[in-house]
Amino acid sequence: MVQDVVKLTERFYINKSSKLPYYYQLKQYIIQEIESGNWKPGQQVLPEIKICEIFDISRTVVRQTYQELVNEGYLLKKKAKGTFVAPPKISENLVQSLKGFYEDMTARGFKVKNDILWQKKIAATPKVAEELVLNIGEEVIAIRRVRRLNNEPIVLDRTYIPYKLCPDLLNEDLTNRSLYSYIEGKYNLKIGKGVRYIEATVAGDEESKLLNIKKGSPLLHIESISYLDNGTPLEYYIALHRGDRSRLVTELKRTRSYDEIGNKPAGSIASGLLIKKP
Repeated sequence: MVQDVVKLTERFYINKSSKLPYYYQLKQYIIQEIESGNWKPGQQVLPEIKICEIFDISRTVVRQTYQELVNEGYLLKKKAKGTFVAPPKISENLVQSLKGFYEDMTARGFKVKNDILWQKKIAATPKVAEELVLNIGEEVIAIRRVRRLNNEPIVLDRTYIPYKLCPDLLNEDLTNRSLYSYIEGKYNLKIGKGVRYIEATVAGDEESKLLNIKKGSPLLHIESISYLDNGTPLEYYIALHRGDRSRLVTELKRTRSYDEIGNKPAGSIASGLLIKKP
């Protein structure tokens, strides 16, 4: 049975003759205890004042340590209750895989539920029309969802799909099903490739309310366009993933721009870092 409060390793102490800052020593110790499994998700860590007394360090040092660990997803603060070991982050293969969120998470054993905020037919805005190669004002199906894993809100997204490609989608119940699986099964449309852009952002009033996080909390902003095998844009979506509960995983393979005799390798994939203009 998991203990309610973590236990400190007796052999750890703050080395005050070290050049390493006190907060850094304490931070690395806590990370080690969490990653080793000695401290379990849900356990409460000792109050700041107690850590000050044990290691003879200032409240400022402990406060900085705890806050950085909260920002990095190791600890979780609960109002009027204290600070706790956070649950592990959810790894998502959304960078190198064309699996949708529903397929990816159910394959990992999570129970996925979509809270559909709206699902309607609208006129394509200039931005949506540009990404889906449509005329401005052309009909698209717009879907806004809160994606839950084991009933915890993790992702807030907006999806736009040309109405002419999937008209019945307008009335389909997507609460407990994969959007990609429905489209491929219903219309025999095969998704062949996609482009995804990832940025860091923070939660505003709406995001904090819908994702049950504090305003200003870190979010991963993912913008994506998926294409059919014939190159037709099928879906444009914007997703906001909770930074404290998500991390994106990708597998990298080194490729050379040109082979030994100066030929560009066939099938090389274009990728890179895009720097946004200020």
